[in-house]
Amino acid sequence: MSTHYLDHAATTPMRESARTAYVAELARVGNPSALHASGRAARAVVEDAREQLAIALGAHPTELIWTSGGTEANNMALKGLFWARHAQDPRRQRIVISAIEHPAGMEPAQWLEREHGATAVVIPVDAQGLVDLDALRAEVIAHHEHIAVISVMWANSEMGAVQPVHEVVEIADAYGIPVHSDAVQAVGHLPVHFGQSGLASMSVSAHKCGGPVGVGALVVRRDLKLTPLTHGGGQERKIRSGTLNAAGALAAAVAIGEAVAALEPEQQRLGALQRQLIDRIREEVLAAMLSGPAPGEQRLTNNVHFVFPGGAAEAMMFVLDSHGVEASTGSACTAGVSQPSHVLLAMGRSEADASSTMRFSLGHTSTQEDIDALVAVLPDAVARARQVGQLCAPENDFEA
Repeated sequence: MSTHYLDHAATTPMRESARTAYVAELARVGNPSALHASGRAARAVVEDAREQLAIALGAHPTELIWTSGGTEANNMALKGLFWARHAQDPRRQRIVISAIEHPAGMEPAQWLEREHGATAVVIPVDAQGLVDLDALRAEVIAHHEHIAVISVMWANSEMGAVQPVHEVVEIADAYGIPVHSDAVQAVGHLPVHFGQSGLASMSVSAHKCGGPVGVGALVVRRDLKLTPLTHGGGQERKIRSGTLNAAGALAAAVAIGEAVAALEPEQQRLGALQRQLIDRIREEVLAAMLSGPAPGEQRLTNNVHFVFPGGAAEAMMFVLDSHGVEASTGSACTAGVSQPSHVLLAMGRSEADASSTMRFSLGHTSTQEDIDALVAVLPDAVARARQVGQLCAPENDFEA
């Protein structure tokens, strides 16, 4: 049975160029912090990769801090900015986030609230999943002297809504408030230029663009002070101590550079597949409801997210999987936890609808055959999932 992979938003296959570079560098030895020849050679690989990635992201090489991925980068930014600005001015205890942030952006704010006296302020979104700029503006005007950092993801990982990052920055800039953005889903799918964005910091992850898992970056403005999470070595501007991953850095730069270079034609290719898939799902499953904005500038071209009313999401996923079609109920980082999508709830959907979703995400290996395979089995998967949903409905609960 052939496998049709439609979960690229969770992770995407490594690009051949990145895999080749990665394997070749793994065969070499050398700690980039060592002063002997092997160490200097490893350091050269890291710095060359830093320059390549900085060019792809529209940043200066000194602004790029290597991390293990987007989760670490988000934690470094939110905690580091909060601690640094709160220490400078104890009044700055507010962390402002959107209601649809990835758990890697939402949970650090909640943890700081529980453990370090912060106040996590959640800005609502509209029915399309776009952050409410009027609510954000009102929060900033009323509490600007108390805000440590604002964080709004560039593009949502579940339903693909592209957020108005530039408008968010404009609101914050009037009061000198730094803005962080989780750009993990945006890089390689949208034009991302850190220098032109006005952001204070930005998170990136290699494996979303065809690089290896476990490598990412936090792009941090050079004039910005962050309190580090880790200590011991002073690497990466003393923001992130630890032995640098030369092979991972090289492969990340190669993969992201290739994705960015092919951005425009790939947007067109994936956008055509996206629009076709949306139309065909609507034809085959009449009650299906698209989540997020319509295809266009406000939506990632690789994201298709539907609510299938009455269908148990996990049942749908398992039926599709049994036919060789791999998709997701939403964010992979919450897999295994049976709960409605916080993103859909924030958009005003009911708990029932937020528990009946599927995300089909496209990537650089996606083909017409993948779309055809999904559409061929989806009606049956939805029908079976609705049977499971009826059995699990509260009115069908009974005591033994």
